[in-house]
Amino acid sequence: MPPDDELDPATDPTSVSAGATRSAARDGSAVEARDLPDLSSLGIAGLTRRHFAWMIGALLAAWIVIVFARQVGDAQAATARVEQMTEDNTALQTRVQALDAELALIQRQAFVEQQARAHGLGARTEIAFTLAADAPPLADDAPGSASVRLGAKPDAVSPLDRWLTLLFGSGD
Repeated sequence: MPPDDELDPATDPTSVSAGATRSAARDGSAVEARDLPDLSSLGIAGLTRRHFAWMIGALLAAWIVIVFARQVGDAQAATARVEQMTEDNTALQTRVQALDAELALIQRQAFVEQQARAHGLGARTEIAFTLAADAPPLADDAPGSASVRLGAKPDAVSPLDRWLTLLFGSGD
């Protein structure tokens, strides 16, 4: 770029207005045709202080809404975790109760004796036996089965009477 002395005032727009301003300042007269409006009072790209304050306020409000939304989401997640832990605790309490009942069962003397017999231990008068794995099931009318008891008289009751007795109890 050439130095300021070598600029042609006819082609350089800044030198014309600068020259006009300098001449107006020297002789006190106003520049007529080259008078440019004062743009110092206008905001940049149409932004005034009020617009800028509104934008900052809107951004601050959006940020607060986002922060609160995140807090609400965290609270909902914590509530879901609490509900899940409550369900897990209930399931664990049920399992502990079942295990306590099983422990009470296996500590009974009758259970210990039954398991001892399964391993061939028992009284001297007992005869240990086992059923083969491929043994067929007993017939329905086999002696000792639940369907036929020794000395019991079979009742001739219709299926409807059995259902009514089961639902409403015996009429006796």
